[in-house]
Amino acid sequence: MMDKFFKLTQNKTNVRTVIFAGVTTFMTMAYIIVVNPNMLSGFGLGLPDGVAMDWGGVFVATILAAIIGTVMMALLANYPFALAPGMGLNAFFIFSVVLVDNGFGWRAALTAVFIEGIIFIILTFVNIREALFNSIPLVLKYAVSAGIGLFIAFIGFQGAGVVIGDGATLVTVAKDLTQPSIVLAIIGLLLTSILVVKKVKGSILIGILATWILAMIAEKIGWYVPMPDMNLFSVIPAKIVDTIPSIEPVFLKFDFSVLGNFDFWIIVFAFLFVDLFDTLGTLIGVSEKAGYLDQDGKLPKAKQALLADAIATTAGACLGTSTTTTYIESAAGVADGGRTGLTALTTAALFALALPFSPIFMAIPAFATAPALIIVGFYMMGSITKVNFTDFRVGIPAFLTVIVMPITYSISEGIAFGIISYTVINAFTGEAKKVHPLMYILSVAFILKYIFIV
Repeated sequence: MMDKFFKLTQNKTNVRTVIFAGVTTFMTMAYIIVVNPNMLSGFGLGLPDGVAMDWGGVFVATILAAIIGTVMMALLANYPFALAPGMGLNAFFIFSVVLVDNGFGWRAALTAVFIEGIIFIILTFVNIREALFNSIPLVLKYAVSAGIGLFIAFIGFQGAGVVIGDGATLVTVAKDLTQPSIVLAIIGLLLTSILVVKKVKGSILIGILATWILAMIAEKIGWYVPMPDMNLFSVIPAKIVDTIPSIEPVFLKFDFSVLGNFDFWIIVFAFLFVDLFDTLGTLIGVSEKAGYLDQDGKLPKAKQALLADAIATTAGACLGTSTTTTYIESAAGVADGGRTGLTALTTAALFALALPFSPIFMAIPAFATAPALIIVGFYMMGSITKVNFTDFRVGIPAFLTVIVMPITYSISEGIAFGIISYTVINAFTGEAKKVHPLMYILSVAFILKYIFIV
């Protein structure tokens, strides 16, 4: 029955492989379980009561939103993509909406996310989101996949502590590469690379677990010393299970009194715009890697995948968290053989287990998952070989798409630069008819966004 429902044989895979892949996806994105409540509660910022959201409530909301979104993706689209409250979108939620001068409170911000989700559901049913997906030329879809590869590899190097912020050059290599966390991450990267070369099944997951085990040994012998003020926490779980917090402080806490405020609708549009292209970019990138795109660059069941994403955003807002979106870390599971919704269902089940067993998952350090992200980045960069860089009309927009994503820390910005440059270059070099009409509309929309919002 499982084979028939999830079409395992048709996708040339088996139960063991797709479940293994689901575990890998979860391990690479489990950080959101802690990071999202830390972000929305203003953890460490000393925010007064009433300004910050309740940590425990957001913790539960984060996990439930991830479960709902990921299960919807599995059942509606049969894709191995996992969803959870998105990084970047949660930062926009707290720092650009809640904490700005004369800003809206978190209840109004949740209301904006809820309305965004409703709009997305409507746009999905009338096929507008699917039309936007299909209007982007295949060459840019290859570039999006490669750009996401660079982006998540960059995130991996940051998580490993190898790359750090620097005032003069913006980023630089850590001054002391002999720090235990960095050494362990490098060992994990080399181990994972060897396993990948040897084509060992589940190599990415094995790399994560092996790095974590080595970290626990290092902490036990006193080489790795937790330093919370430097974001280096204990890698040994303090306990196995813990009491599940109450979701009541954030559940259905909307503020509809702001609906008559024009500035509120600007915020709704900003959420809508960023989430739309972050989601499209992730679906393009991971789908290309999984081999789902047809010869015209279209994604079968794109409507179902986008509907799952829209439902997740709406449900997440009701539960009490920022925008829920499709995760680029899904590429880790795809790289490990995930090809069907059973992979996503496995990831969702592990999110459910994380509720009572949160101490275990909270102990997995970023430097243990960093090698996985770097290797997945390598996998996704392969699509760049499909771009004809000798044709400057497509080569330059593809290049801009790839490079802008990591340097701006944004999938949507990379897509914006790619779409605008592709449209303008082709329009003014005699190839205007080859550009899809929606590409002109998107280009104008992006330009107006930069003028009036950014």
